[in-house]
Amino acid sequence: MKIKLDEKNDALYFRLDETEVFESEKVAPGIIIDFSKEGKFVGIEILNLSQRIEPSKLKLLQYDTA
Repeated sequence: MKIKLDEKNDALYFRLDETEVFESEKVAPGIIIDFSKEGKFVGIEILNLSQRIEPSKLKLLQYDTA
């Protein structure tokens, strides 16, 4: 699982695994979900991130396993 913050393009990409992306679907403005050839969820991209969250909060990542 990987999380990539692309400050230059103002985007966040959350990737579950390295399965090849076969198809992408825009599910809301600036929200794109990637799927494998088998139709399984592979990742999600969030565009215009600075409009969705305060830039200072982009430096904080919380991980909860509960």
